[in-house]
Amino acid sequence: MAPNLCSLLSRQAYSLLVLWSPSTIIPKPSEKTYRSARKPSARLPLPSVHTPPTVDLTVVIPAYNETARLPDMFSTTLAHLESTRTSLGRTYEVLVVDDGSRDGTADLALRLGATYAGSAGDVRVVVLEKNLGKGGAVRHGMLHARGRRLLMVDADGASRFEDLEALWTAMDGLLEDDKDGAAVAVGSRAHLVKTDAVVKRSFLRNVLMYGLHTILRIVGVGHIRDTQCGFKLFSRRAAQHIFPYQHLPTWIFDVELLLLAKAMRIPVAEVPIEWHEVGGSKLHVFADSLQMLRDLLVLRANLLLGRWKAPVNVPLSDSPERQKGKGKLNGKSR
Repeated sequence: MAPNLCSLLSRQAYSLLVLWSPSTIIPKPSEKTYRSARKPSARLPLPSVHTPPTVDLTVVIPAYNETARLPDMFSTTLAHLESTRTSLGRTYEVLVVDDGSRDGTADLALRLGATYAGSAGDVRVVVLEKNLGKGGAVRHGMLHARGRRLLMVDADGASRFEDLEALWTAMDGLLEDDKDGAAVAVGSRAHLVKTDAVVKRSFLRNVLMYGLHTILRIVGVGHIRDTQCGFKLFSRRAAQHIFPYQHLPTWIFDVELLLLAKAMRIPVAEVPIEWHEVGGSKLHVFADSLQMLRDLLVLRANLLLGRWKAPVNVPLSDSPERQKGKGKLNGKSR
């Protein structure tokens, strides 16, 4: 009787896992096109991350109903990008992924891009037909980026955009032997834990934050002190390997990205950045924390059972010396 009961419970648990696991994201035809600030009425085909890069940097901005917060964020972002284009010759594009907004976010982004004469042709907007979640929007942007390096950044402007230079320098260090290799540099707010930026947040939010960190250590990303900071830089090769195998479209997608990087032995640098709380967050602390917990369980179970996998042999570099350390993934995190 007991073996039959265990078998029944196992089948039910597996059925629940399949039910809770997100479906494969298949982009609609319109989602494979973009509009630019220079020609806002024209819909042009998006490129692929698997083609050679044509600019130095792509900035991917996932945006959902962000008309209130986007203007300030765009101002600081484009000012810095224009500055580095002038001083360093660093070319760029800004790719705004409108995640099914209903407030005119896409049109606003195009107007804001047009105000910067030098950047008008480099601000692109793609609109998803329905809301996927932040992770889904980031994935879509990364898979269609032109940059040699790709930065994901939140639309709220909470992270100081100038700290891109700190991430850039950290990635230079990781790619010292091969500038076209695979590497990730993530912004971190861990050094701010005892500052007003964190202390003044609600008691519930801080309790949930510490609880999440405990669970993350169990899941396998305890080596990263701040997994959820929305300021992460990927080399093109890293993006080519990681994002096609991302499944989670929700808030906790960062953890899956870091687990994939760890399993593929892609080096990750954690870099302190400046950050401040910005009002208007779409995160509903209690409800979304429960969803994060469920998604972490789904992620861990799918990896353990081998339902979610990535390539066994990952070419992290064109350099023969670094090829010796190429990663393997068996569906389990190390």
